[in-house]
Amino acid sequence: MHKRPLVLPTLTLLTLSITSHFALADRNKGKVPIVTPECSDIAVCKQQGIFTNPFEEPLVTGEFPDQNNTNITNPLNNYPDNGKCEENEDGVLKCKPAAGSLALLNDGRILYFNALEGTENVEYNALLEIGSAIINDQTRVLTMKNDNASWIAPSPVDAGANPDGNDSETIIGDISGFLGTSLPLDLNTDDDRTNNDGALFCADLVGLPNGELMAVGGTDYYHEPGVNTSLLGEPINFGLSELEGLKNSRIFNPEDNSWRKTGDMNFGRWYPSALSLANGNVLVASGVTKLVKPVYLTRPETSGRNVTVTETYDTSCGEWTDNGPLAERSLPLYPRLHLLPNGHVFYNGGGQAFNPFGQSYDQALWNIVAAYDPQSKTWADLGFAGLPLHLSEAGISDLASFLNVTNTQADESLSGLLTGLTEEFIANPFDALAPIIDDPYRLADVQALLGAGFRGSTFSMMLPLTPDENGTYSKAEFLTAGGVLTGVAATSPGLYLGTNLARIDSVTIEGEKMLYDSRSTGSLQQGRWYGTGVLLPTGEVLVVSGADRDEVVLPGSGKPILKAEIFNPVTETFEQVAEQNRPRTYHNSAALLPDGSVLIGGHAPINTAYAYSVTLPGFSPNDGRDPSFEIYKPSYMFGDRPAIGKRNKTVAVGERFAVGLKNTDAATAAMNANIESVVLIRRTNITHLIDGDQRSVILPIVRKTDRRVVVQMPTQQAVVPPGDYMLFVNARNENGELVPSASKAITVTGELSAMCQ
Repeated sequence: MHKRPLVLPTLTLLTLSITSHFALADRNKGKVPIVTPECSDIAVCKQQGIFTNPFEEPLVTGEFPDQNNTNITNPLNNYPDNGKCEENEDGVLKCKPAAGSLALLNDGRILYFNALEGTENVEYNALLEIGSAIINDQTRVLTMKNDNASWIAPSPVDAGANPDGNDSETIIGDISGFLGTSLPLDLNTDDDRTNNDGALFCADLVGLPNGELMAVGGTDYYHEPGVNTSLLGEPINFGLSELEGLKNSRIFNPEDNSWRKTGDMNFGRWYPSALSLANGNVLVASGVTKLVKPVYLTRPETSGRNVTVTETYDTSCGEWTDNGPLAERSLPLYPRLHLLPNGHVFYNGGGQAFNPFGQSYDQALWNIVAAYDPQSKTWADLGFAGLPLHLSEAGISDLASFLNVTNTQADESLSGLLTGLTEEFIANPFDALAPIIDDPYRLADVQALLGAGFRGSTFSMMLPLTPDENGTYSKAEFLTAGGVLTGVAATSPGLYLGTNLARIDSVTIEGEKMLYDSRSTGSLQQGRWYGTGVLLPTGEVLVVSGADRDEVVLPGSGKPILKAEIFNPVTETFEQVAEQNRPRTYHNSAALLPDGSVLIGGHAPINTAYAYSVTLPGFSPNDGRDPSFEIYKPSYMFGDRPAIGKRNKTVAVGERFAVGLKNTDAATAAMNANIESVVLIRRTNITHLIDGDQRSVILPIVRKTDRRVVVQMPTQQAVVPPGDYMLFVNARNENGELVPSASKAITVTGELSAMCQ
């Protein structure tokens, strides 16, 4: 194991946070080839797809691995010692970033940023050292063109938040005055350095209507309490680490690859969820201001839980507004949120529960799925996650709002109804809700599977939105698969082993009513914690990466899952397909690319057992982050495909427009003649399995010829919120399989609402 010093001089860390030690390829040289192995059995490739060889950003020094080597048995050990990191004269490692968060830009490039930057320099125990060892995360832009990859570093490379430090909410800072000034040690060390006060780690990404991206929240690392002294002339800085959520919002401009700050939120948020509203503004919910010691001296009533206040960002003026007391809700970290066709925001009973201490005392409320109305700024409870029931019809649609102790404006008239129900409902939901279940046999099925309730570390995937016979989008369905079960009431940290259970939740909109239902589907082929889902143009869902058990409970103990799976929406079953090359457990990412393939990256684990990084035999690699990528080419990429020619660059709601077809040869013309559907897919912005804006919208075909297809845009802006999309057409081949074209870039416009002038 590489030996690293415990002492990390402040000046060295500041230098590392500003200066990149890597030779980033520019757009004209230094390209890395993206190699697809030859398909030894075309029938297998047409059935299972194939992964390209891994590729990654090169280093200044050291031998770059042969990208044409297709016989690597253990690719992680194939790199020379300096293949991932470089070591300076002080023994401090600077490593390539891994794609912990990832966004697809409108021109097809990829923006990504690191996770847990600097943990390679922990020597003994992460809990005592990361407050000083970690530095701000690096960002990169990846360009893939003509089977080559190149990288550039945005400016500033760390996105530029808090260069003068963050105003931390420290407990020790408020009581240090009572300790006197004659102590030989400085216990209040949160302001000792500024190079880890603006980390992007655990921010969330969201696309803006103008094509820019916004990162919301992030991390300020420090020790609380800490020791700042010197030994033999060298500084020593260690203590009990704290991770504090940031108020920062940062915008990335793809035109010049630059980051800039925009308005700060009212609350610091670590692990928040952000998503676009129908009018182009952005809603943010949850997150925690102090992770390890959630005590807030300035607002003690909110201590011991995540941030309940929701806020809305006005894209016209760059300001955040508190949505008020009725918009508060107790939610898990990174709650799984989706925009419904009626403009309400749906919470789907999932999130990150292990914080790592599970500090929300009312976390049992996370089992209740709900919808937020941005117009009235209120929540409505819809059901109990995974159970086929309608809370609104049972007269308890305001249960969670009533139980929010910091909500001073909850409807007190509900107290008589809810007081007797609360304890029984939360502790024994199956028994309490049995009288209002539509079908008691369905309840028995769910209870037997133990799949109901809040789900931790799972993806929540909105399935394609389909119009009814009137062209109205009135129903949304969501696939939840894998993660860890939570035993209904004990939501955090949940069970240790990943589950293979999957379900589809649905919300049907009937005028002012929203009805929630849930049904079980076929299971994953194996239990999978932290698997990433990617919605394909065909309506299928690809599931990649993850581990067999929760690697936050005990880091380094998971066995990676390499076999990818695809969910068939017709049979509602999962089937294993090709095997990816690299183990990618914690902080993995994936995104649908414009040609219909899928980019897979990431793997930035926590230090083994919260100590230092070492790979345990037989378990997932935990010797540092994996900066590589690989591309999965689904089965539909092997054979003839339809092709799009001319298209509109921008479209508006309610507009009818033509999609030109490109009949380059007889085979393509035959596929174009069999076009069955046209879909809009929102560009990916993913962090921690979540992409709040993820959606696929099926557009009604008005008419078609051999030259073009005319389609109708939805009249509901909430179905297609303003921003960047990819347009695909799907056709049936001779085997009856749905095959998509490569996409064309398209921007959906809308009338943006302003809350401020």
